[in-house]
Amino acid sequence: MTERAWWVTGAVGLLCGSFVGSGLLTVLVRRAALRVGFVATPREDRYHRGVVPLGGGIAIFWTIALVLLVGILAVHVAPVVAPRGIGPYIEGFANRTPELLIVLGVALLLHAVGLYDDRRRLGPGVKLLVQIAAATIAAVFADIRVELFIESRAITTALSVVWIIVVINAFNFLDNIDGAAAGIALIVCAVLFWAAVLAGQVLVGGMALLLIGSLAGFLLFNWPPARIFMGDAGSLIVGFFVALLTLRTTYYHQDQGGGVFAVFMPLVVLAVPLYDFASVTLLRLAQGKSPFVGDTQHFSHRLRRRGLSDRQTVLTLYLATLCTAVAGVFLFQVDLLGAVLIFAQTLMILAIIAVFETTGGAGRR
Repeated sequence: MTERAWWVTGAVGLLCGSFVGSGLLTVLVRRAALRVGFVATPREDRYHRGVVPLGGGIAIFWTIALVLLVGILAVHVAPVVAPRGIGPYIEGFANRTPELLIVLGVALLLHAVGLYDDRRRLGPGVKLLVQIAAATIAAVFADIRVELFIESRAITTALSVVWIIVVINAFNFLDNIDGAAAGIALIVCAVLFWAAVLAGQVLVGGMALLLIGSLAGFLLFNWPPARIFMGDAGSLIVGFFVALLTLRTTYYHQDQGGGVFAVFMPLVVLAVPLYDFASVTLLRLAQGKSPFVGDTQHFSHRLRRRGLSDRQTVLTLYLATLCTAVAGVFLFQVDLLGAVLIFAQTLMILAIIAVFETTGGAGRR
């Protein structure tokens, strides 16, 4: 097998394997959740009006975790069967094993806290403290840090901790309507996968494919009307892994003549989740409420009150995400004027959403 064929086979195998594994685990978890009563019941601060099984996050997390653990074990025998050109990449993967185990440990912590919250409902303060601890561990011990041409490690670590927490909560907030969090995360990961391919980052690209497959397998059962929810056990780790990918992907390629504006690609690609997070937070603060107490003021809910169905709302969010994400892909190729136009387009897309969700409509809940 040639080196190219080996890479293609590996990528397809990783994507398909994680997709099938996540789908099967979702089916098993759903059945178990119904048997033990691990379900989401209708509440005033939630939009759904029926009983839906929880635990989709279990399928997502354990698909990611098991594939990574198998990969870590496989690197000890892979050099025997892999082409010579693959050897350095396998060695690099093996050298990153300690960091990967730390990442898995942090994800397990977030998953466990989210699972407990789904079952018992933790206070927002406890969850935030756990997120701060998890983000700090990832940034300090697994080197999940932003660079931005800043030499001070303390500054980049602090910025990374804040970014990880924001992205985690953005996806936690986004998990408020069927298919939204999983589908938008899938789109974002697909764009980050392409950026990793352009940068020649095999490990980051593999992580993106793994997350894409895991999310797609779950999304089969979370597409409106959802047959299972991911819960905080899923949204916290989805946000964490998306944050990890944004921080580990290389955007600026000086040898290719790319512009420095490429480092802002995560802000453009994640514009829709960040808009929801910011708008809901400001709304709750303006009303004298805690920004971490759930309600039905997310922009998906506001779109539904304008008469859109669940599927129409989710597709609107997907299309808006794709519009910003596709533009973000070209940031590494443009000059100052091009970057300004991309940023302006992103803001106009968000403005369209803001106008649409606050004007007219059928007024239904």
